[in-house]
Amino acid sequence: MPNQDQTLTAPQGTFILHRLPHRPRELLRAWDAADEYVLDTLADTPPNTRVLIVNDTFGALAVALHQLQPFALSDSYLSQQATRINLLNNNLPEHAVKLTASLDALDGMFNRVVIKVPKTLALLEDQLIRLRPHINADTQIIVAGMVKALPANVWKLLERLIGATSTSLAKKKARLIFATLDENLAIPANPYPIEYQLENTDYWLSNHANVFSRDRLDIGTRFFLEHLPMKPNATDIIDLACGNGVVGLIAAERNPNATLHFIDESFMAVASARTNFERAFGEQRTASFQVGDGLSDFAAQSADVILCNPPFHQQNTIGDQIAVQLFKQAKNVLKKGGELWVIGNRHLNYYQDLNRLFGHCTVVASNTKFVIWQAKA
Repeated sequence: MPNQDQTLTAPQGTFILHRLPHRPRELLRAWDAADEYVLDTLADTPPNTRVLIVNDTFGALAVALHQLQPFALSDSYLSQQATRINLLNNNLPEHAVKLTASLDALDGMFNRVVIKVPKTLALLEDQLIRLRPHINADTQIIVAGMVKALPANVWKLLERLIGATSTSLAKKKARLIFATLDENLAIPANPYPIEYQLENTDYWLSNHANVFSRDRLDIGTRFFLEHLPMKPNATDIIDLACGNGVVGLIAAERNPNATLHFIDESFMAVASARTNFERAFGEQRTASFQVGDGLSDFAAQSADVILCNPPFHQQNTIGDQIAVQLFKQAKNVLKKGGELWVIGNRHLNYYQDLNRLFGHCTVVASNTKFVIWQAKA
């Protein structure tokens, strides 16, 4: 019998839903009160309604609304994979939801658009600009989130890029914003991707809206770049959770004989990494670029070095579950004697997980904010 915390009951039915990555004794649900509020609001949606769902973290909305055959737009591979798994777990066909990546072109007009507010407002800005050609004044636009995740800038962005807004009452600490398209608004060109020159180099970095540190090099990455290894015998180096790929780019410069592999669960991150690497090296260097669930598609004992600046939040949930999953995968993918290099804020204490998994780890460098650890397979 399923855990009650995994069972969503809504006007559309009862559904078993799981989060990714999987954790034993998971304490968090795969949906929130904002999802429940949206489903209550859409309870009487006619069957021929064309629906677009944006930023559906684990597929709760898409699964519950599957009879409408919605489009689900996301920048997250994990979101898409969770949607597939949750459809399967509820004996629903995968084709009931049309999964769409963040940089894919949308097709046609939509009668209903549901947007879960992302953690990054730049991503919301990019999405609203891309959305405008696919909505009209009759489109019902619902922007949903928990009250604590709805800053005033969300309203300002909607009013600047879509039109007038009205707000629901709060319900279980969730709120809905209703927006109506104003076709007379003057809409600026999409400012993304943003470009800047990497300090002390000739490299230019292109950064899509959902890429970490899209406006400038962050201090943690700067510290990591100062200490990246030189391994003359390395043939395969992985930039894990690569973001815009700057770590792999500099690793390629320091290890001219290595093939670089860039992996991230964000479609925008991998697109940025590809652009930046190809701009820096052209056809002189080989590299692979993959959107996926960490290293799950890499062969065992296939990498000499793995470089990782792991995320410590999943949307608005802070935790180490993603980092620990990446460390486990890295242990499997490293060749014997291969090295995992990890940077993290001092308070994250990654060394505890690295010691447990690898039996040891050493500090390569540290300062008042960050630590770089090395663990050998």
